[in-house]
Amino acid sequence: MRMREKTSLSLGYSPCPNDTFIFYAMVHGKIETGGLSFREELEDVEALNRKAAGGLLDVSKISFHAYCRLRDDYVLLRSGAALGQGCGPLLVGRRPLEPADLPDKLGKMKIAIPGGLTTASLLLQLYEPSLRGNTVPMLFSDIMPAVKEGRVDAGLVIHEGRFTFRNYGLHSLLDLGQWWEGVTGRPIPLGGIVARRSLGEETIKSVQDAIRQSVLYSLKNPAEARAYIRGHAQEMEDKVIQSHIGLYVNDHTVWLGGDGERAIEELFSRAAAAGLSKPSSKPIFI
Repeated sequence: MRMREKTSLSLGYSPCPNDTFIFYAMVHGKIETGGLSFREELEDVEALNRKAAGGLLDVSKISFHAYCRLRDDYVLLRSGAALGQGCGPLLVGRRPLEPADLPDKLGKMKIAIPGGLTTASLLLQLYEPSLRGNTVPMLFSDIMPAVKEGRVDAGLVIHEGRFTFRNYGLHSLLDLGQWWEGVTGRPIPLGGIVARRSLGEETIKSVQDAIRQSVLYSLKNPAEARAYIRGHAQEMEDKVIQSHIGLYVNDHTVWLGGDGERAIEELFSRAAAAGLSKPSSKPIFI
């Protein structure tokens, strides 16, 4: 009997340790994927946002900010998300500032952001709407050097930048995750996994289940994924890699749960009220 060929889907995610940890088992045949195979494309999150916007990926990690504009074409999955406490973007600068001085100084700063469609950018705009005209998009890996060298006054750092900004002699000026948690009482939604609606409900649910099983596999076998994670982590120290995974992979990554879903809905509601999202009648989840 001829074996049925697997359906091949393009899968985009970043080379950051949390994403390679999440997708290791899926792309290495360690779990049952319901007749699906995946062609992985590893890109910076802003590049993934733009590829998804162009309809170039079947399944992808994207910023929740980007999803605000892609809801008509993509559905959000309940597994694989980066969402939690104490993991938000940091605004960093060369010199420390007293919190009381920040509101007056902020509007006069030239601020580097990791792309206009990132959730970090959205959170900064929600925190201070007047900043929309004085931000400079750049690769997240270029932000801390730009701040250190004085090419910008401050920078919004994400990913491992939370652990390494002090290595550049920089100071934390504002923790947007802490701000979000304070005003909403909810975990901070940073990025999630989406699938094209045109794939159909059955395929989408199979992808969602495969991601959940992949996360659980890596949590159960963390050492097995180490070489793959290290291979994409560039010059990141092992301690930083482990801290990164520990911060961004949590219970919400396995399955969003009610609290996670409400946090995402809160973000979308605030983005809509601020005119920063595209209206859609399509449901967020399948």
